[in-house]
Amino acid sequence: MTQSEQFIKKLLKTASITINGENPWDIQVHDDRFYDCILREGVLGFGESYMDGWWDVEQLDETVARIHRAHIEREVKKSKEAIWLVLRSKLINVTAHDRAFVVGQKHYDIGNELYDRMLDPDMNYTCGYWKDFKNFETAWKKPENLHKAQLAKLDLVCRKLGLQKGMKVLEPGCGFGNFAYFAAKNYGVKIVGYTVSKEQAVKARERCEGLSVEIRHDDYRNLKKEKFDRIVSIGMMEHVTYKNYAGFMELTDECLTDDGLMLIHTIGSNESVITVDPWTEKYTFPNSHLPSIAQIGKAAEGKFIVEDLQNFGPYYYPTLMAWDNNFKKSWNELQKINPEKYTERFYRMWEFYLLASAGGFKARSMQLYQFVFSKSTQPEVYQAVR
Repeated sequence: MTQSEQFIKKLLKTASITINGENPWDIQVHDDRFYDCILREGVLGFGESYMDGWWDVEQLDETVARIHRAHIEREVKKSKEAIWLVLRSKLINVTAHDRAFVVGQKHYDIGNELYDRMLDPDMNYTCGYWKDFKNFETAWKKPENLHKAQLAKLDLVCRKLGLQKGMKVLEPGCGFGNFAYFAAKNYGVKIVGYTVSKEQAVKARERCEGLSVEIRHDDYRNLKKEKFDRIVSIGMMEHVTYKNYAGFMELTDECLTDDGLMLIHTIGSNESVITVDPWTEKYTFPNSHLPSIAQIGKAAEGKFIVEDLQNFGPYYYPTLMAWDNNFKKSWNELQKINPEKYTERFYRMWEFYLLASAGGFKARSMQLYQFVFSKSTQPEVYQAVR
């Protein structure tokens, strides 16, 4: 047994994970290069070695949750790539205008056929609201429940914003147009949505045809000085990054009417960091960042009042598990559609993305925040809804 193997086995034991053990969260190692790879590359090596088939595990989400709870990543030496990401985030504005479309091309434009099968029927690609399910951690096993949770999320957002017929709503980061469709159809509002994804823009326009919805394939920062009664950002702040939070608040402050409200729905970090992990940066969400409450609050100072803050991070676990279940069921069909794209390595990459994320939320290492902001000086009290 090499020193690397001894060290990794000892480390994983602190998380009650045994190499080649009998528990469903125990890692089964197929290639001994796994040990050196983890020591050398940390999180990046952990993900890449899984993609390469060097190890397997029955319950990847639980394995990752145990690793998070034991804070194992603090014990593993940071890789050169992780150090570079920190330096780069300080030196380069990774979401400057000339970089804004990178995540759209890298992640969202890989093919609507994947998202159409992985997500719920309305293609909501953010956390569902599982409040009405008694056992939400297992409710995802019934396919219809994902759609119910997503509709509950959309209605929650509309109610928090107090939408009324005829209001004009700005949605930077409109995705596949699911909120725009829901709000325009059910609340009679007018939506202007922005997306940096060409594929999302096409899908959103098709979905919202005939409604008071305008979808713009553009960077929201090119927005003219238009005024809106409400602003909603669902799952977009993760792509703004900490260098641009203040700029986002400045722009939305200019665009929001004096008596308006803004809702921000975002994955969040427990700590004020400036990078995401190297595997996520390389394979799924380049130029991304998970904000802390402190980072969002600091950016909003002097411009907005925080009227409400809700955290339902645990609801991302069943959302991700439902997506993973749909992905697995659709895999053979996806391979037939495009065998050159949907390879075995892609399958393992996507599995790692979904299940490792689920494990992070299960361990409460990541959160899901919904902020409601106002800029009104009127004495009316905002009534929070759940």
